Amino acid sequence: MATAARSRLPDRRDALLIVAAAVAVNLIGAVGVPFTATESAWFAELALPAYYPPGWAFGVVWPILYALLGAAAALVYLRGRDAGDARIARDARTALGLFAVQLGVNVAWSPVFWGLERPDLGLAVLVALLPLVAATILAFDRVDRRAAALLVPYLAWVCFATALNYGIWALN
Repeated sequence: MATAARSRLPDRRDALLIVAAAVAVNLIGAVGVPFTATESAWFAELALPAYYPPGWAFGVVWPILYALLGAAAALVYLRGRDAGDARIARDARTALGLFAVQLGVNVAWSPVFWGLERPDLGLAVLVALLPLVAATILAFDRVDRRAAALLVPYLAWVCFATALNYGIWALN
């Protein structure tokens, strides 16, 4: 894609913005942490699918994914800001708007699944999130191919989370 070919490596200020965005997205993602209660009586009574990972995995995977999301969003922002092309700037604004929507849906999962103790509604949130993530990847690709690539592990994890949530719902 021609727009990806014109992407440049970030300078020091841009690199700081990328790091700040990674931290900011992690902070936004942490909104769901108070709702997560793996030691709750409700969760202890749930039948879990055989492929349920060890609890520590979530604490490792999510911060990495949120950092990748933040870095990707920063790359799209920088490309849109520096674009001499109005179309790229517009595509960047659209992509970042879509990013914000999908991040909001992502954050909604914890209060729904854990707070309401509703695996069925949690699954509905994830089913809504999947196409939003895919659309965000496509929108990011129009602006910066590197940013789109950074979201691929997130899409894979959301697919796994959907299967995991489905397994919990189906078993209970």
